[in-house]
Amino acid sequence: NSFVARTSTCGELRSAHVGQEVTLYGWIQYQRQGLFLVLRDFQGLTQIIIPQDEAHSHLKELLSNAPVESVVRVTGIVSPRPPGQENPKMPTGDIEVKAETAEILNSCKKLPFEIKDFVKKSEALRMQYRYLDLRSFPLQYNLRLRSRVVMRMREYLCNLHGFVDVETPTLFKRTPGGAKEFLVPSREAGKFYSLPQSPQQFKQLLMVGGLDRYFQVARCYRDEGSRPDRQPEFTQIDIEMSFVDQAGIQRLIEGLLQYSWPEERGSITTPFPSMTYKEALDDYGTDKPDTRFGMKIVDISDFLRRSDIQFVQNALSYPHGTVKAICIPQGARYLKKKDLDSLKESAKSQFNQEIVEIICRPDGSLKSLLTKFLGEKQQSELIQGLNIQVDDVVLLTAGEHKQVCSALGSLRLKSADLLEAAGLVLRDPAAFHFLWVVDFPLFLPKEEDPTELESAHHPFTAPHPSDASLLYSDPSKVRSQHYDLVLNGSEVGGGSIRIHSAEQQRFVLEKVLKEDSEVLSHLLEALEFGAPPHGGIALGLDRLISLLVDAPSIRDVIAFPKSFRGRDLMGNAPDYVTPEELEPYHIQVSWPLAEKEAKKS
Repeated sequence: NSFVARTSTCGELRSAHVGQEVTLYGWIQYQRQGLFLVLRDFQGLTQIIIPQDEAHSHLKELLSNAPVESVVRVTGIVSPRPPGQENPKMPTGDIEVKAETAEILNSCKKLPFEIKDFVKKSEALRMQYRYLDLRSFPLQYNLRLRSRVVMRMREYLCNLHGFVDVETPTLFKRTPGGAKEFLVPSREAGKFYSLPQSPQQFKQLLMVGGLDRYFQVARCYRDEGSRPDRQPEFTQIDIEMSFVDQAGIQRLIEGLLQYSWPEERGSITTPFPSMTYKEALDDYGTDKPDTRFGMKIVDISDFLRRSDIQFVQNALSYPHGTVKAICIPQGARYLKKKDLDSLKESAKSQFNQEIVEIICRPDGSLKSLLTKFLGEKQQSELIQGLNIQVDDVVLLTAGEHKQVCSALGSLRLKSADLLEAAGLVLRDPAAFHFLWVVDFPLFLPKEEDPTELESAHHPFTAPHPSDASLLYSDPSKVRSQHYDLVLNGSEVGGGSIRIHSAEQQRFVLEKVLKEDSEVLSHLLEALEFGAPPHGGIALGLDRLISLLVDAPSIRDVIAFPKSFRGRDLMGNAPDYVTPEELEPYHIQVSWPLAEKEAKKS
């Protein structure tokens, strides 16, 4: 209450304050029959008793007629609630304030939606009136928790470990590879700035500049469609260090998260477990495994190699052919036929993989199209290999290794959603399972042209020391010093040890990635001036906080987010500008014909 006129907030009064005169400021949450109202501010709720005597008739009229969500000042005496009228669900439920004076500071017009947590409203409406949505307790809690976490991170990095908080430019130039970047026109004809997708080059240049330890709460931009866990503009905790290895970065991040972790979310145990990229793909079908539950992918190629099943034999005849399966616990009890059909359909449509199901009957026998091709011994081996129990459902598929793993990884997550929707708890919502994924490939084949390579992380990632010689002979086989941090199946951080040799960096750009190294001439030159070995990481702050508060979308932890299409529905941005405003930038808009006609009409 420092610097302001109130004596207390609406969430702090207790029985110990009885008899005190207090002044509260807040919004009217609701008012009942001119008898009392509930006043709300950022901290909580307080019940205000409206006086009924003649001497306070003006005060009664004022408060009884004030619309909900009007802003008021109330001065009154804290009193105990009458016996039996206490509200144990409210922190201030033992007291009420008997109003003596009040003032309507600003009246509220008719609301587009009620500001109550249990009232359903569309996300588009919430975003259009975001300033009203921000008054809700969930958003207040999320933004305050976010602020608290960031403050603790600053303390840990700057005060305890000597990091320097540096702001890097937002207007820069295009970076080769990676996500699409927003362009910003300049007054020089044909020349554009780019909004950086991360401060990657700047933080490396700060290491060349001898800063040793850099940190920033960085705004980043990607010209891509929004998803529940992605926005066109987002925030990351950006970190870079000199003379560090992968283990050093991992220890730093584990300490940082442990130090900044909110008490109300329990404690986290360090060190975090680690898994290679290959293990993650083999066992979970994804490079960001959710390790809160089992249902691992199991390779059953050896069990079925001697079988007469045609599609199995076809798959195994190819160099990377495999047969794999997942076992859905209690699947026969909790999943309906339409659920299993939808799982099979998604594998077919998304991954072009046919799925065969095997159900374990109550008597322990197997029900499947495959059983007629399998002898008793093979069936018994299958039951043991997959640890099949009564009522379990096995989903089996065969084909190219990576495709099979990806399909089963997707089915694993969809099955878990279906089981939980049917009432079987697999993933503890209060559990936080961190995991390091390491030993990623340095390069991956391009989707549009598999004969060409692209960076798996970004072009500045250093090769694994044991694979350094392969970089020049067989780059597709090189592992990288790239590491991802995964939490409950979501990637919350990614980083790498960087290339600090100009010669190696030029080779990667020109010979492997076939990029024009001239775009990065400033960085390549900097690396020639005694660049120290360095590495870093970026934590996705929006995603991390959304997982912390169990929000369905990162939009619930950002004060003013964009919609799915990257629009600001409140301010209606992006918006048109006049030809006169574009003239200094040497730009003319070429309107599509349909829009031209619409504008004419």
